Amino acid sequence: MDISSRIAANRRRAADFFDGLDAGQLDTQSLCAAWTVREVLGHLVMPLETGTGTLLWRTVRARGSIDRASASIATDLARRPVTELTGLLRERAEEATDVPIVGSMGPMTDGCVHLRDCARPLGLADDATLDDWRLVLDWLPTKQASRGLVPRHRLDGLSLQATDQDWRWGDGVEIAGPSEALAMAVAGRAAALDDLSGPGVGRLGERIHVS
Repeated sequence: MDISSRIAANRRRAADFFDGLDAGQLDTQSLCAAWTVREVLGHLVMPLETGTGTLLWRTVRARGSIDRASASIATDLARRPVTELTGLLRERAEEATDVPIVGSMGPMTDGCVHLRDCARPLGLADDATLDDWRLVLDWLPTKQASRGLVPRHRLDGLSLQATDQDWRWGDGVEIAGPSEALAMAVAGRAAALDDLSGPGVGRLGERIHVS
């Protein structure tokens, strides 16, 4: 599968996941501090419903902060019925995915990480595939990822070792664990640190908490 096909599959997987949640689960705090589970769904729909012009206008209104603008748009979209939003994920799953700054791997990583941002606090096993996580892990340490998702020096002096597939990165102090937990921690999710081991875990945790 190419990246576009994987993104489309992840959008459909996310739609199935969100359709299976009740009101209490949808209102649960996700691992994203700014959003509930329902608002994460709004964020996943945002690239399909929000044009560049609208995003720029909302960024101006947010005093130049694209993060605040994106959070606000996601919150607005989340007010729509869940079935409407999941319908959009399915119907437009194949739409173009190459976005400014982070390219296609931005939405690819978003789809994997945000699914677990919601499933983890709910205690649910819904997840991306190992092949998907391998692509995400290959991308997260890159300069392109540092422009939009991973602070530039977060992985300095560290190495990463997956325990569920043949994947390794770096030659520093080791952090080992499942591919999902490695990617979630590198992406700044402190909740994933408990699933990792090795002398580098504490250092990564410190960097997550100060970023």
